[in-house]
Amino acid sequence: MKNLEQTVANAFLQMAEGLESGSFGPKPKIALTGMGSEHGEENAMKAAVMAAAKGVDVVYIGSLEHEGITTVHVNDDEEGHKKMEQMVENGEVDGAVTMHFPFPIGVSTVGRVITPARGKEMFVANTTGTSSTNRIEGMVLNTIYGIIAAKSCGVENPTVGILNVDGARQTEKALNKLVEGGYDLHWATSARADGGSVMRGNDVLQGTPDILVTDSLTGNVLVKMMSSFQTGGSFEALGYGYGPGIGKGYEKLVMIVSRASGAPVIAGAIEYAAQLVRNKVFEIAKAEFKAAEKAGLNAVLEEIKAASKPAAAAAEEVKCPPKEIVTAAIPGIEVLDLEDAAKVLWKEGIYAETGMGCTGPLVMISEANHPKAIELLKKAGYIG
Repeated sequence: MKNLEQTVANAFLQMAEGLESGSFGPKPKIALTGMGSEHGEENAMKAAVMAAAKGVDVVYIGSLEHEGITTVHVNDDEEGHKKMEQMVENGEVDGAVTMHFPFPIGVSTVGRVITPARGKEMFVANTTGTSSTNRIEGMVLNTIYGIIAAKSCGVENPTVGILNVDGARQTEKALNKLVEGGYDLHWATSARADGGSVMRGNDVLQGTPDILVTDSLTGNVLVKMMSSFQTGGSFEALGYGYGPGIGKGYEKLVMIVSRASGAPVIAGAIEYAAQLVRNKVFEIAKAEFKAAEKAGLNAVLEEIKAASKPAAAAAEEVKCPPKEIVTAAIPGIEVLDLEDAAKVLWKEGIYAETGMGCTGPLVMISEANHPKAIELLKKAGYIG
């Protein structure tokens, strides 16, 4: 009888939480690393409490405790980050929110902001990481990643606009080839008198498109400005952060916030993660990539890469050494030089991967190969 009463009580509790949050079923479990914020751990814990009130099961990784929040105790930021990665890898949590993460090349994050002119939500594709070392290819992929994120947040037919940056027109042409191939892409129209799918600054402020496509460095600046324009820049107060890492075949839900993110933005990032979990983001991603590839995505990307290569020189073929665990990183390499830098190490029998951390591009190698890799990259002129 007691067990039955407890079951009924839990059912009513779940219904009440569902009515409050607008969602029913099991709560998404999202980890949050709290150490490393410029605003202190208390700021991160406040965000955890705010998100928990919206129906998210938050696992806080840090040194603080609070009623209703599960805390995994760690001694410092580095230990907390390793614990978070372990929990995501092992499926102990559905996703995580953190302040830095070395995404591999091909994976980048879709930010989500609230635009100031009309209070409209807009997805910024993309904001951290690098979808490709080729600018145009990267922006085409960013479009697909943005559509995945928007659809995973309940926007059925999101509109797409391309920010008026270098490569916008080439990106538009490439995407129109996908549309001709049958890809279901809905263009936004600029609010300016001459219209078109290329967005101006006015469109950014108004949130004209559901998805604003740009390169990730520009996107990063836009998210910072949109989230902290009322606070002088030191405290990000509005929006959902820099978003989830998305890429073909990538199924780790890791959300990025900044060390300058305030509790409202971190809480927004946790809620964003929970929404992606509830709406099965990885299933939506598979379907979207399948649709884009059916419409000719691979051929479009190959055409972009071929057009950017010098006609004369054929790329040197370098065989990648056997894969090994990479835990050391070398920063300070230009993003366009990453692949060539990795090949310098491959030629010497050193396995290396490329990635993007919170401070920029990285070449990742094993701890044992770290000193030798630095020496080789200095000699080749890739680092100082």
